[in-house]
Amino acid sequence: MLSLSSLRTRWVSLLGSLVAVGLGVAVMTAMGLALSAGLDASGRPPTRFASSPVVVMGRDTLTVEVRRGPGTALVSKKLAHPHPVDSELIRGLRELGRVRTDGTARDAVGVDAPVVAVRRLVGDRARVLTGDDRHQSDPSAARDAEALIGVVSLLGTAGGVTAFVSVFVTASTFAFGVALRRRELGLLRMAGATPGQVRRLLLGEALAVGLVASASGCVLGARGAPRLVRALVDGGVAPSWSVLPGSADWPWQVAFCTGVLVALAGAWAASWRAGRIGPVEALREASVDTGVMPRSRRVVGFGLLAVAVGLLAWMLGTDPAALLKRKTYATQPMVLVTAVAALAPVLVRPLVRPLVRPLVRLLPLGRPSGATGLLVRENAAAAVRRTAAVAAPVLVTVALAGSLLGTAATVTGAKAAEAREQTRARFVVTGDDVRAVRVAGATVSATASTAVFVREEGTALVRSDARAVSDVAAFASVARLPVVAGDVRDLDDRSIVVNEEWERHEVGAWVQVWLGDGRAARLRVVAVLARGTGDSGAYVTSANAVGAVVDRLDVRVGRGADPAAVGADLRASTGGTVRSASAWLAATHPRTGPQTRLGFLVVLGIALVYAGISLAATLLMATSARGAELRSLRMAGATRGQVLRVVAGEAVLGVCVGAVLGGAVAGVNLAGVAAALARVSAPVGVDVPWGLLSECVGACLVVAVGAAVAGAWRRT
Repeated sequence: MLSLSSLRTRWVSLLGSLVAVGLGVAVMTAMGLALSAGLDASGRPPTRFASSPVVVMGRDTLTVEVRRGPGTALVSKKLAHPHPVDSELIRGLRELGRVRTDGTARDAVGVDAPVVAVRRLVGDRARVLTGDDRHQSDPSAARDAEALIGVVSLLGTAGGVTAFVSVFVTASTFAFGVALRRRELGLLRMAGATPGQVRRLLLGEALAVGLVASASGCVLGARGAPRLVRALVDGGVAPSWSVLPGSADWPWQVAFCTGVLVALAGAWAASWRAGRIGPVEALREASVDTGVMPRSRRVVGFGLLAVAVGLLAWMLGTDPAALLKRKTYATQPMVLVTAVAALAPVLVRPLVRPLVRPLVRLLPLGRPSGATGLLVRENAAAAVRRTAAVAAPVLVTVALAGSLLGTAATVTGAKAAEAREQTRARFVVTGDDVRAVRVAGATVSATASTAVFVREEGTALVRSDARAVSDVAAFASVARLPVVAGDVRDLDDRSIVVNEEWERHEVGAWVQVWLGDGRAARLRVVAVLARGTGDSGAYVTSANAVGAVVDRLDVRVGRGADPAAVGADLRASTGGTVRSASAWLAATHPRTGPQTRLGFLVVLGIALVYAGISLAATLLMATSARGAELRSLRMAGATRGQVLRVVAGEAVLGVCVGAVLGGAVAGVNLAGVAAALARVSAPVGVDVPWGLLSECVGACLVVAVGAAVAGAWRRT
């Protein structure tokens, strides 16, 4: 009952938490429903052989036995070059019934015959598909699977960031609310309330907030899910057939339960802190914050900081390539953000004084040594909890913006620079079936996409993308690979070029591999490439890539030859798209892929909305508790405009503190990425998204100043 009564009287102070949790539940509901739309691909009807009850598909997987604990297990990977349905099998199928083909393609055929008879005839020579599984033979099946991976990756990352920011904002809002209620909670303790009762009071408020916010968030998320699916389809992230399923219950259940848990988790630390408030706090009148860094918070803050820095150093020493992967750099900043936020009260005072002088000069606050500047500086330094609460959401937004988009741009820039360094070609010809030709005055290297598979440590079957080389001498003349050992010119039909990621990467070593069509082969390593950003794959000869079709020609123009004439000959004879090397690099190695950028902008949009909610709630709560202080300033002779400038200056200073701390977090993460690029011998160049960071800080400034001035206007 006391919790409900407190909710009725303090609903304004809890409004920020309610909106934050409700928004988080809405986002998770919408993303869960959108994810279920992608996962519902299994029910797609076939299009290629829709009229055939049975589809026989050539073998398209490689199955290898690996160790699993004390026993073994079978692991399968998709072949780069699936096997066609052989002619002898097709003749046998025709004896069972009508066989439908798709032109000259023989990767699959439709059969009008009983499935039992077809399975008996086929055995293990091919795959037999029935029902909706026949969709696997459609040309769009591979694209759908790739799009599904993109949807899961995007929504999983966004959902994780949403949960993190929800807990962060809710915890910050509850903690600041408890700080403002110290006298009230002290009176409860004086009236006989035990620490456990005080904790249960706050957790009861959090539970009520979580239940109401989760229910409303589910309703809001259901309305936003169709718009989210349309945005994903229009952005090229989700396949065009994505539609919301009508019977998916798990997104609602997960989102609702997560919302309640987020509210309780956010209030848990604040409730324990409130339980330690003594009865003497009811008599406290001082405005200077004390005890802002208890021992437990110091332990947590410095512990998380040690974990974040130690994890970064450990990954740099053991697996630097992992720092360049999206899953790593999208989640790792969260540990450092939490550590810096926990230590923010310690960092506020050292940052306030150096920041207040340039801010006072830039803003209409008078001289730095004047009354307005003095009040801004001393109020921000004295009210550490308020300044830290204002800085926290800005810290999260700036840190995520700098870390996510900065790292993505840095990695893609390194990939583009690496690709530029690895070719001497003047022209690049691409296409699905490019004709390898000889051109006077030029060296033409024809290659095809393929893959090789290797069993590493006996426990994993690893696929490595590869290029199949038709003419080794021409390839060595055109390519400029980052060779660290051996010589690419030694490549022949019994050898392979690998990179440093392979378990065995010593020149002269023999490796057991499976080729792109599933054939086993034992090849000798003749050259080893630097690990780089992950695009340095393996190289084999075309004899070890049966079924691979030439899809790229790299053309180096000789001395004295006319580049224009060479380009004209290529356009007339190759049947592919002819571009200069720079144009090809610009098309295939953009600064940041549109899908990746869309995903990160969704994440940053969520963080920015949360920052606005937290800033508005914190400053409105803070201003509501400063009525007596602001009226005292008016009684001392300050005009309303001067009081409002003081409040606005404090809000701007808090946002700037958060921007500096967030920039420091982003700087540490980008420095780690730069070090990882150097460790894998990739081009190093840090790309900082200054424009986006400025926009995020500007949006936070507008919300913070608006909320602070609006709250102070009514009390002056």
